[in-house]
Formats: sequence, structure tokens, C-alpha cells
Amino acid sequence: MVGRATDMAPDVAIVGGGLAGGLLALALAARRPDRRVLLIEAGENLGGNHVWSFFLSDIPVALRWLVKPLVAARWDGYDVRFPAHSRRLNSAYRSITSERFDAHLRASLPEGSILTGVAVAALDRQGVTLADGARIKAGAVVDARGAQSFPGLLGGWQKFVGQMLQLEAPHGLERPIVMDASVAQEEGYRFVYALPFAADKVFVEDTYYTTSPHVERDVLAQRIAYYAQAQGWRVKQVLGEEQGCLPVVAAGRPVLHDGADGVARIGSAVALFHPLTGYSLPTAVRLAGMLADLPDLSGRAMAKAAADYARDHWQAGAYYRLLTRMLFGAAQPECSYRIFERFYRLKEGLIERFYAGHSTGLDRMRILAGKPPVPLGAAIACLLGGGHPLARLDDVMQPQTAQTGEVEQR
Repeated sequence: MVGRATDMAPDVAIVGGGLAGGLLALALAARRPDRRVLLIEAGENLGGNHVWSFFLSDIPVALRWLVKPLVAARWDGYDVRFPAHSRRLNSAYRSITSERFDAHLRASLPEGSILTGVAVAALDRQGVTLADGARIKAGAVVDARGAQSFPGLLGGWQKFVGQMLQLEAPHGLERPIVMDASVAQEEGYRFVYALPFAADKVFVEDTYYTTSPHVERDVLAQRIAYYAQAQGWRVKQVLGEEQGCLPVVAAGRPVLHDGADGVARIGSAVALFHPLTGYSLPTAVRLAGMLADLPDLSGRAMAKAAADYARDHWQAGAYYRLLTRMLFGAAQPECSYRIFERFYRLKEGLIERFYAGHSTGLDRMRILAGKPPVPLGAAIACLLGGGHPLARLDDVMQPQTAQTGEVEQR
């Protein structure tokens, strides 16, 4: 625990020291140094135990200062591989490790601004009640605790196991393989993700789009070992591991709030992620910047601004939810890769805007134009609201865990 200052009476109390909460704390510390911020996290480390990766074009230029100190590795391009198509793209790609995230937060926030290893029993517009009964009064309260289930939503899951591998010899990768779908397609759309952190160190993740949230850790870990062997890599040691399950949304209605109770809610609990990729970092950065620049940082003002942002984000995601319906509702699981294989034949600028969630009208028409990579009848059924049944996303997700040291890519 750091700075057990329950008598601090901060201007802003942020509950949840993950990606959304941590970015907001950093933005407030930089933009509003006159305000006292308290970041409360149930775990011992801020940011958990993850690798977050993103395209630099995902982040508005005016907000790149917020993520720049967090970046642990950077590359000027990436590769994709499919059974009938491979491509090298020039978009800048970055990765943040939770270790660096934690260290930068502790270095950037004033002493006494962080409480870790502290469970929260309740919160309201006037403050936070800890599990031990202690009460922290606050001028504004932000709930950034995330979600374990998503009632009211339909779609599927992107589940994964990733390992940081120390190799016996250099791997030979010049840039990341962001999507290797040349591997056997099992359960649903499957791809492998490889990030070269050093000449002899690579982060490899086995990822599936599926209707089940269950992560078979041992199976996926074995497939990572097989993948490394197929690349000619000899693994000396597994330095770290993560596993997780991200929601991908096709339909429904999330649990949104109007901010009337005076508590600002941010993060995955209010569906602040890309509906098809599950990526949350770009949205978390934009929202942190917007909230930190509010002229009024009262609880009521922050709650309303966050609620408006979540509502607008949900409305803007309608097109991407349609694409998710195509992926889960129209494609046969073993043929789902064809959707992404076709997508990665399009122009690079279109691909960048897609991942950033800023597809133009022309982009949207181009993605859907031509012969669909799924059966035509199934595609039409999905466009009309039909197709194969979608999974309910109110199943409880397995928590992301780590069996060993170093390392929510997304």
C-alpha cells in the first residue's frame, strides 16, 4: 500500500488503477496540477499484468504526449499473414507494458496520491468507502473498475494467452506480426501475434474470436510453443504470461448511466471499447484528455461529461457492430479468416481509420463493397438482423492472470 491517506479529501478520487483510471490520473496530474487526485487500486500493481498495443494513428496528435512515456517498444510498420495473402504495412505500432505503466504513474503522481492493495466496498458522489470501513471524502468520484460481464449485449469474445519468450538465439523479426492467420483455424477466427521486444525476446499471443469466454490456458500455451517451434525459435525461458477475454459486440444495449447520481463511469463497464476488436486504449486516451480539460471538475460535471461520451461512443459504433454480426452471424467459424484477409487487401489509410474507430462513409462502403467473403445469403440475413444466433455477453469472464513475472494487450 502506498500513501494510506484516508484523510486526504481529494478533489478527484479514481477507483480502479487499470488503463482507463491510470490514464485519467496522468492526464489530471499534467493538465490540472492544482487539483488533488487519489488513485485507488485493489491490486498491488497499477495496470495489472498486461501488454497493451496500438497503432500510433489511433491516438490524436494532441494527446500523444499522454502515452509517449508509457511506450516500452516501438516499430515503424508491421506484417500480416493469411493463407492466400501476406502484406507489409508502414503504420507505426507501439506497445505499453504494465510494468512501465505502473512505474510512470508512481513517478508522475504526487506522493500520497496512490493507494494499492485496497479494496473498495462502495462509492457515491461524495466519496469512497473502503472494505475496512474507512471513508474517503472526495469532490468528484470516478468509477474505473471495469466489468466482468456485459448484460444486455450480444456478440462474442476475443480470448487469448500471451507469453514473453526469451529465446536461445535471435528471432530475426524486424517488425511485429500483428496478425498471422496462416495458422490452423480452430474454434473460430484464430491468429497469432508476435512482438519483437529485443533481438532474442518476443511476445507471442494466440488469439481466437469465439462465442465462448472460456480460456483453455494449457491448450493455448501449447500452441504458442508449437508456433515458436515452427518459426525455428528455441525457447530458453518463459518470462511472463497473460490471459484474457475481451468482448466483441454485435447487438444489444449496454448498461449506460446518465450521470445523475454524480459518479463518473469510464472504461469497459460502459462499453468504451471498439466493438469489433475489443481495443480500449484509444478511447481511454481520448476520454482522459477530455475530462482533464473540463473547466468544471465537480462530480456532477465529470459524471455528465463521461455519460455523454459513453452514449456518443455507443452510437458511433453501430457500423462496427454490423461487421461483428457479419463475423459471428454469417461466416462459418473455420472460414472467418477470409473476412480479415480481404480487409487487409484494402488501402492502408482505410485500415488505420478502422482501428481508430474513425472510418469515413467511403471507407464503410468500400469495406462492404464487392463479393462478400461469406455466403451471400448469410451476409444478407445479417444485414437484415438475422444470421446465426449470437452469444450473450453476460457470462462472467475469467480474470486475466499471470503465472510468471514480466508481462490486456488491446
